[in-house]
Amino acid sequence: MKIQKFEDIIAWQKAQNFAVAIYQAFKELKDYGFKDQIQRASVSISNNIAEGFDRLSDKEFIRFLYIAQASCSEVKSMLYLANRLNYLQDAITKQCIEDANEIGRIIRGLIKSLSTND
Repeated sequence: MKIQKFEDIIAWQKAQNFAVAIYQAFKELKDYGFKDQIQRASVSISNNIAEGFDRLSDKEFIRFLYIAQASCSEVKSMLYLANRLNYLQDAITKQCIEDANEIGRIIRGLIKSLSTND
């Protein structure tokens, strides 16, 4: 069954939840530059999935999925830094990184699936 709307894409759903978790994890942080960057990168994941879905071709969708994947990696990198800067507890960092890894795997699977449809 073909997906009819981006809201049905599991990667988008998980990325939305992930962005909420990132916002909550950093809501008290006073390093506003860091907080802004990690929040924007986390939102970029689901936004690029949504935007790519409404493009005219699988090729364009794949391009946006790669951008979403890159944003996911950016958030992961910032999570490692946040942990080193003691902005996050180890357990929260670990959970967020696991969530990012899961989203990344789903996005890669979607890219692979769309690539074989060409």
